Order: sequence, then C-alpha cells, then structure tokens
Amino acid sequence: MRLGISFGYQDWGAGLSDAVTLAQEADRLGFHSGWVAEAYGTDAITPATWLLAHTERLCMGTAIAQMPARSPSMTAMTATTLDLMSQGRFLLGIGASGPQVSEGWYGDPYGKPLAKTREYVSIMRAIWAREAPLEHHGDHYDIPYTGPGATGLGKPLKIIVHPRQPVPVYIASIGPKNVELTAEIADGWLPIFYSPTRAHSVWGDAVASGLAKAGKTAADLDVAPTVTVMVGDDVQKLRDYAKPSLALYVGGMGAKGSNFYNDLACRYGYEGVAAEIQDLYLSGKKQEAAALVPDELVDDVCLIGPKERIADRLGAWHDAGVTTIIVGTTQREALQVMAELLL
Repeated sequence: MRLGISFGYQDWGAGLSDAVTLAQEADRLGFHSGWVAEAYGTDAITPATWLLAHTERLCMGTAIAQMPARSPSMTAMTATTLDLMSQGRFLLGIGASGPQVSEGWYGDPYGKPLAKTREYVSIMRAIWAREAPLEHHGDHYDIPYTGPGATGLGKPLKIIVHPRQPVPVYIASIGPKNVELTAEIADGWLPIFYSPTRAHSVWGDAVASGLAKAGKTAADLDVAPTVTVMVGDDVQKLRDYAKPSLALYVGGMGAKGSNFYNDLACRYGYEGVAAEIQDLYLSGKKQEAAALVPDELVDDVCLIGPKERIADRLGAWHDAGVTTIIVGTTQREALQVMAELLL
C-alpha cells in the first residue's frame, strides 16, 4: 500500500507553516501524495499549488475540488496547468459535494449527480485528448452553449497547450451507485470513513459492477480512503479525540433524511445510534452527539493507538483492497510510524 497525507480544509493563514512542514516530512519519508480539501472557506487549488512548490517528489491532489464551483473546462485547464508546472505530480480529485453546498453556496442545482459527474469527466478527458475541438451537448453541459440567451457566436475550441498526459482523475463517493460510477470512469476512488471489515459487503458489488462495465480490473482503480491516524498509548483518549469529527459528519453534514454519512453509518449497522447522533447534533447538542459515537465505529474507520496496535490492524486494510492510505493526522510521529510499517 502507498501512503498519502490529508491536509483537509483549514485556515491556511494559521496552518500554512505546519502544513508545509508535514508535507516536506511526508516527501522525505517517501509518501506518494498529499491531499487538500475545500468546503466553503478556502479553496483546494491554491494550497495544493503552494505545497507542490515546497516539495520535490510528493504528488498533490484535491480531495476534493467541488464540481459546482468550476466548469469542467476550467477544471481541466487548472489540472493541466498544475500537471505541467509540477512535471506530472498533480492528481485531480472531484466530487459533486451535497445539495446544501451546491445550492446554498454556489447557487448551482444539485440535480442528478451521477449523470452530471459522468458528463464532467467525459468533457475533461476530451479536452486532454485534443483529438478534436470540444463539443458536448448533454443534459447538464452544453458546449458550445446553444441555450436561451446564446449569441450564436460560440464555436468548438481545442485547448491551446499540450497536456503532458491525461491527469489522473479521482472521485469521492460513498453511495453504491456513485461508487459503481467511480469504479467505471475514474482512476481512483476517494472514500471517507472506510471500514475495511465491511468494505466487501457494503461496496464490493458496486466496485465489481463498475469495473466490469469498463472492462477494467481491480488493479486499474486506486482505492484511496482518508484514514484518521493517531499514535499514543491511551487508546480510549484517542478514540474520544476522534469522535467529534465523526459526530459532525454523521450528525451535522446534510439535513434530516439527506445525509450521505449518516446513511453510511446505517449501512455499517449503526442505524439506531446514527439517528440519535443526528437528532442531538441538529438540535445543537454537539458534545452529547460526540459522546454517543460508539468506540466500535471509531475502531472501524480509524487507525489509533500504539505502533503495535496499528500494525496489527493494517492487514485488514490490505485485505480489503486498499492501495493508498491517506493519513489524516497532525502528528509527525504518525507519519513516521506509518512509513516504518508500510514503506
């Protein structure tokens, strides 16, 4: 398994120096990649660019660049720019986000994310291929635009630089249909809260179906979950430290009846407590919600404890088909432990 490091989304004014230090340490240790996120604060592209400029070998990816924030043509141009500037070290992770962010922040209808994602990736690949001027007329994207208000002056264009290579495309997904599409059209999969002991029962059929549709094998898909990793002797203290983040996603990301992470916890077998966590979180009782997160769920999706405990649990991740573990941590020690165990 390869290793990546997650920088998440953060205040890059306060956290930039520490992030550069961790990126350079990961680079020195032989990590494959670093990953930057965006929500509705700082964007993913700017810090990814900065970190590429401050490392030598580390690939840098977006996990994720939100699709409603950028047209597919703009995303393809940005990826091409960073790929050229970094000499092939950029990885493009995309995702549809959710209706609250897509509509509430970007003013973009959430619509049908599966069809939208398929079109988005198809347009980018056509741009990179440079086989013909870009022309795409789908349900979500119309290029050149011919709809209401069109001047009629738009014409198909071809990107005027030569991409060195098709940029690797990763897709963030956790729902079965989304995962099936990811396995079919993407080079990599970015799941969150991945449980290696439940991966086959929850996602196995979706991954297999998607690969089969494209005539691909498991070797053609980089399975790259982000995993919270914390090193220390007090396992319970570390579990408790991880719980507020899990409560945020299971309880507070999305609305009642429309929370992908809550749905995932239910598919993992935590239906009852997932509902209670959501009720508490949405009523403003965040600490009480975090206290309800089961220890078993933390252990399912995190790697925490002393080095020996982490080593004992790594086999399950390998057996589940994970090819890149993206380490979510602020501990330099955690990077070193993972490098010692896997690299």
